[in-house]
Amino acid sequence: LIITGGDFDINPKIYGNKNLGSRDLKEKRTNFEISIFKEFFNLKKPILGICGGEQLINVACGGSLIQDIEKEKKHAINHEQKNPRDETSHKIYIKNETKLLNIIKNKEIMVNSAHHQAVNKLGKDLIKSAEAGDNIIEAIEHKDHPWCIGVQWHPEFLITNEDQALFKNFISLSISNS
Repeated sequence: LIITGGDFDINPKIYGNKNLGSRDLKEKRTNFEISIFKEFFNLKKPILGICGGEQLINVACGGSLIQDIEKEKKHAINHEQKNPRDETSHKIYIKNETKLLNIIKNKEIMVNSAHHQAVNKLGKDLIKSAEAGDNIIEAIEHKDHPWCIGVQWHPEFLITNEDQALFKNFISLSISNS
């Protein structure tokens, strides 16, 4: 299962917050994606969350979001890059002893960035597997699931070797798990 993002936000009521900067809520899509996430999660099928998909995984596991990085984190870098999406814009740092590091094999990578929200409080049994220099969470993974990873950037553009490695690993596990 690949859960993508889009130009919309998850309703903050779902994670127990008031709306402090969320916009363009698509509740039917969000509810469907949470439901299908839980189905795939219980079946132990590989799950990749991209951008808003990472945020959805976190919320579905009981976590919360920063609703507007620019308003809530005064010293944050620009996570809504001005340059084209098929170019990288900032560096992230991958944590030791994570599935992501085993896949990407590089502790520092450049990523593209197109989000105004991010993971705040981690959901149950999720770990932070990467962050930006401003401490914004850039990747999460589930401790007990065989392959449940969320990334805040857009690896589908296949800009870097690391993006390609992530997709190759996901696809190979998806084929062997079907």
